[in-house]
Amino acid sequence: MADEDYPNDLLYHPDHDWARLDGDTAQFGITWYAQDQLGEVVFFEPPAVGTQVSKDEPYTEVESVKAVSDVIAPMSGEVVEVNDALKDAPEQINSDPYGQGWMVKVRLTEDSERESLLDADAYRASLS
Repeated sequence: MADEDYPNDLLYHPDHDWARLDGDTAQFGITWYAQDQLGEVVFFEPPAVGTQVSKDEPYTEVESVKAVSDVIAPMSGEVVEVNDALKDAPEQINSDPYGQGWMVKVRLTEDSERESLLDADAYRASLS
């Protein structure tokens, strides 16, 4: 598995979700491992802007050719932006999980939660 499958600038949740921190906000998405296990993603329904999300709790679902799976929030906060492009092109979750496949942007409410997330090396180690 290549290092680029798990970028070093992200923090990872053990349930295969990631957070890209930017001040008091973060983008969330699912990891390469998660999208690989799901198979081809065929549907993503984002939560509404203004939705409160809680760390370790599902905030949306993705549907693939194999299953419908919960997406777990790596940190708590309020959804301030959703990736509407995924409604028409959910396959971007597979083809570019850390770029065009991001799911939501959240205004964080519990900055200390970052300390329980994994860096890329620890996340990679958890997969082996």
